[in-house]
Amino acid sequence: MLQALLLSFSDSAAIPAGRIFRCISSNRLTMASRPPILSLALPSETGRVLSIQSHTVQGYVGNKSAVFPLQLLGYDVDPINSVQFSNHTGYPTFKGQVLNGQQLWNLIEGLESNDLLYYTHLLTGYIGSVSFLNTVLEVVNKLRSINPNLTYVCDPVMGDEGKLYVPTELVSVYREKVVPVASMLTPNQFEAELLTGSRIVSEQDGREACKTLHAAGPSKVVITSINIDGNLLLVGSHKKDKGQSPEQFKIVIPKVPAYFTGTGDLMTALLLGWSNKFPDSLDRAAEIAVSSLQALLQRTVNDYETAGFDPQTSSLEIRLVQSQDDIRNPQVEFKAERYN
Repeated sequence: MLQALLLSFSDSAAIPAGRIFRCISSNRLTMASRPPILSLALPSETGRVLSIQSHTVQGYVGNKSAVFPLQLLGYDVDPINSVQFSNHTGYPTFKGQVLNGQQLWNLIEGLESNDLLYYTHLLTGYIGSVSFLNTVLEVVNKLRSINPNLTYVCDPVMGDEGKLYVPTELVSVYREKVVPVASMLTPNQFEAELLTGSRIVSEQDGREACKTLHAAGPSKVVITSINIDGNLLLVGSHKKDKGQSPEQFKIVIPKVPAYFTGTGDLMTALLLGWSNKFPDSLDRAAEIAVSSLQALLQRTVNDYETAGFDPQTSSLEIRLVQSQDDIRNPQVEFKAERYN
């Protein structure tokens, strides 16, 4: 019957049948009610995350390190790739594209025009330009105008071990504009020093840096790695009420004799995932996150050794997919010690 209808239209109006079929299909879709977005209509118990980070075709950094673990933990995750590279920049060469601020905003407008801009969490990682970072701040405002309870988890990726990875002008933007609107910050030692303007050479320095960052905005701060006298620590702090001192803790982390890519991105994703499941126990969330990450790193080292490669001779791509059980149901082997 449809074929006869198409022939009739084609004969009388000299319009190609394929074009008529597309018009009929389009009209039917327009007249029919649009199906609901199930992540909005039937939201998960965990949340819906917008993750703005880098992306590589091969390997696990940025969104490639963050999206899969969050999905394993039950989150709906929508990634926006701030860059799309063939591989991470530690290789001899790489090729790809960089998203600019206007292109980011175009994506946000597209989501908004279709009523798709409701998120419970925003996650950001590496950002390479001031203009893009300023657009991210506009995204934060837009998302909070739709959901005032949005949790913004920011990994202020700027550098490590005294080396800056980003243009110097980004530091002040993070310090003056991003920190005040973040819900949780996950800097490393060097980044915490940049944000506070203070050196961290002791546990007490780490704790004071957390307090300084609390005073600027975020209620949760996790300095993911502090190297003190050859010992590696995580220092976390949760300021639950403005009039109270924060609950602070540390986790001693064993050093794995290798260098990995994507671990900071993964750690922040795990902290988001578990801190949302344990909103009043940041120390518990950090215990699980650290235990997951350490199991993954050990598996990565073991697999490289099995392949006949010395893991201490080069940076290693993490074994993310192979470690999914350690992400979903980790054995918690690293315990937090609360400060008095």
